[in-house]
Amino acid sequence: MEYRYLGRSGVQVSALCLGAMSLGSMGNTDVNECTEIVHRALDAGINMIDTADVYSRGQSEEIVGAAIAGRRDDVVLATKFYNPMGRDRNRRGASRRWIVQACEDSLRRLNVDHIDLYQIHRLDENTDLDETLSTLSDLVRSGKVRMIGSSTFPAEAVVEAQWVAERRGHVRLHTEQPPYSIFVRGAERDVFPTAQRHGMGTLVWSPLNGGWLTGKYRAGADPEADSRFARVPQGSWRTDSPGAQRKLDALDKLEKVAVDAGTDLIGLSIAFAKAHPAVSSVIIGPRTVGQLESQLLAADLVLDEDILDRIDEIVSPGTTIARGDLAFEPRAVRHKRLRRR
Repeated sequence: MEYRYLGRSGVQVSALCLGAMSLGSMGNTDVNECTEIVHRALDAGINMIDTADVYSRGQSEEIVGAAIAGRRDDVVLATKFYNPMGRDRNRRGASRRWIVQACEDSLRRLNVDHIDLYQIHRLDENTDLDETLSTLSDLVRSGKVRMIGSSTFPAEAVVEAQWVAERRGHVRLHTEQPPYSIFVRGAERDVFPTAQRHGMGTLVWSPLNGGWLTGKYRAGADPEADSRFARVPQGSWRTDSPGAQRKLDALDKLEKVAVDAGTDLIGLSIAFAKAHPAVSSVIIGPRTVGQLESQLLAADLVLDEDILDRIDEIVSPGTTIARGDLAFEPRAVRHKRLRRR
């Protein structure tokens, strides 16, 4: 397993990070197998685990916490807050009121005394970044959190957060966590260069584009019974949408590239995400031990320049080929009343 520095934090993490979104009711309800996934990942050299309070409404954190008991010091433990954790409208977001409570809740579920990396799951456009960073800085200074980060922030919000931290004396963001895959390359345009300029580590999620890059999905064929699209119907699985058609057209070409690279689509996709110099670690999210094993095969896979060039010919650098995969759209674009007031 390769290890890389997490930006300029001084912390080294494995090139693959275990994502725990599928551990629990959102994915695998077999706690024993979920625990086996965590143990197998650690035994394979993965030293970073990423979860969130919202994953299976806290169950993922509970599973991870129990699984790493006795091995806590070997794990760079990351979790996130922001998404709703109940009907109360204040049990969400990035306000001081909620962050303090969310952190305490995560510490309890994980059964640990500190979180190594505490991340804002999404940009809260209703809360001043000064409020958010001030609170996170207090958590760092209290010892409950070691580092802080963002997830799926646009580049301009990352820059603003760095400015606010510098001007107000807050702890700065150590990491950003954007989506990144062969089909979702928007981060190459702005987020990656921005993170590099500010010495931030980058943890990328969904290297398989939600299952599209596993090779399971084909035009005119129903999703396999155990696939994500079959278990959790999604609007993105519509073969008649322009984005889906572009993905289906690219898949046949990418499979040929994978064969020439001596791997399969899964290996090609994870190795591609790992190849970008801005990437500190690629978050894999296996639901079963079998899926974990298939993804671990990419841990030591390095793609030749000609293979990377062929991928660039199929999906141009900086391109996200389906609108539904856009990481972030500002309120001014999402809401008509803000465009036409």
